[in-house]
Amino acid sequence: MASFSKVFCTSPSSPIAIKKTSRINSNPPSSLSMIPRCNAYKEPSFVSTPVQHVDYRYGNPNITDEFLDEYASKLEGFKRVFKLVSEDPLQGLTMIDAIQRLGIDHHFQHEIEQVLQRQFMLSANGNGFHNYDLHEVALRFRLLRQEGYFVPAGVFDRFRDREGSFRHEHCRDIKGLIELYEASQLGMDGEDILDEAREFSSQSLRKWRMAKVDLFSERAIRNTLDQPFHKTLSRFTARNLLGTDFQGTNGWINILQELAKMDFNLVQSLHQKEIAHISNWWKQLGLAKELEFARDQPMKWYIWSMACLTDPTLSEQRIDLTKPISLIYIIDDIFDVYGTLDELTLFVQVVERWDYAASDKLPYYMKICFKALDDITNEISQKVYKEHGRNPINSLRKAWSTLFRAFLVEARWFGSGNLPKANEYLENGIISSGVHIVLVHIFFLLGIGSTDQNVELIDNNPSIISSTATILRLWDDLGSAKDENQDGHDGSYIDCYMKENQGIEVENARKHVINMIANEWKLLNQQCIFQKSFSMTFCKASLNIARMVPLMYSYDENQCLPSLDEYMKSLLYQSIPMKTLLPTQL
Repeated sequence: MASFSKVFCTSPSSPIAIKKTSRINSNPPSSLSMIPRCNAYKEPSFVSTPVQHVDYRYGNPNITDEFLDEYASKLEGFKRVFKLVSEDPLQGLTMIDAIQRLGIDHHFQHEIEQVLQRQFMLSANGNGFHNYDLHEVALRFRLLRQEGYFVPAGVFDRFRDREGSFRHEHCRDIKGLIELYEASQLGMDGEDILDEAREFSSQSLRKWRMAKVDLFSERAIRNTLDQPFHKTLSRFTARNLLGTDFQGTNGWINILQELAKMDFNLVQSLHQKEIAHISNWWKQLGLAKELEFARDQPMKWYIWSMACLTDPTLSEQRIDLTKPISLIYIIDDIFDVYGTLDELTLFVQVVERWDYAASDKLPYYMKICFKALDDITNEISQKVYKEHGRNPINSLRKAWSTLFRAFLVEARWFGSGNLPKANEYLENGIISSGVHIVLVHIFFLLGIGSTDQNVELIDNNPSIISSTATILRLWDDLGSAKDENQDGHDGSYIDCYMKENQGIEVENARKHVINMIANEWKLLNQQCIFQKSFSMTFCKASLNIARMVPLMYSYDENQCLPSLDEYMKSLLYQSIPMKTLLPTQL
């Protein structure tokens, strides 16, 4: 998350993932406004500009009582269709896949669970993976595994030859290759067969992509290679499927698409109301006026919350989560571009003790920031206690103290011009990414499974958090672009790694980082798919942060995020025209 005024694009240094090259001042400037916002003019960016003065308090005016009645009727009607169609094992899997890709699976959790339970029992009896083609086996494997059912990777053994390679005949099966590639994304450490499946399917699909295939197949191949389902936010890609001709599928897909269009517009209206709430809160907080050097990007901060918590029923949690996310960015700017080393050290000491009286010794800009931090932390703690019976204030304060210490470590490193060892940089960078702050808040805001044991676990940066943070940190460092608030390049893992490995080509260093990201995905899969410590909603939030990363850090030559801009405009402001279905169609 990066800092900009209305005319600025996003920068690669964004929390959750903050790269530090603090411009540590030996003498503080005489006024906050002396800090330049940027070295050069940048084109406006949708996600990085302040929210415009548009009244979204009431959402989409087309969401009327009649609309809601029709929507509820169609939803119940399709649930009946789902129940009938899912009696056929393959059709049931196909329908679940379509529902999830269209981003409306939150309406069908009970029905999906029933179907997958039957499918799992079928596979446990030895009938779910034998005598079925590659497409069906891979689809069943993926849908079961992503919902936490243990399915061994060995189910793909029968598609290999005696030498252990996937048989050449499968190169001709486009549907099978697509599903095999999708299934391979759920691999874990030590599952070599899924690594081989990914390599085999990706190579074969790229050859098909170069060949002359029909438009439907070409589009399916492109979408699979560019946006595999497990590593993509379905809500962000669903709109592209709403007008798609699903070749070879049954008639129910048209009914499902119309239902998804209504759901899209309904959720869009909800998000517009949330944006209005966040915009009003941010304006009343007043930090944008008080800290002119800091970022004024409530839209971008909200996007993280929207991506993490996709269930429409979690509206209040998305609004609450945006508040600490905003402070991660503001505090990052204080450490990156404004504070002196002495001031930053004092700031960390105040936060570590959480001593409100001692904050009087802070410079004014730090004092008002600490007040906002204290107010928001207390507000969220009181709300969690009221709703879930547990006061998380000690855990939240501990998380913030840890983040401040990590920021200070990086400020000292890059203020001195000395790069640390690569592993040392990454260990600290996992914390300074801000991911721990976000997921700790999500954990308590959800209020699910917050036992004493889990609280102790969440306080100590468990693997599910550290793997997510590592993915984000390394992706951020691959960008290696300049921050608009800073002079020179940010430090990065690649810089540290190349310093340790003299003579290595930068492209080889980047490949090393890409492999590290792939390995962290395997660890994250292990934590999210088969662990029992955290709720499924929390696990999905962790996955969603990792899924959001490529969008949040895919910068163009102007340091803008064109793909993210287009997604957000589509998601938040462009409603979908719908046709009216006759009651008999349901």
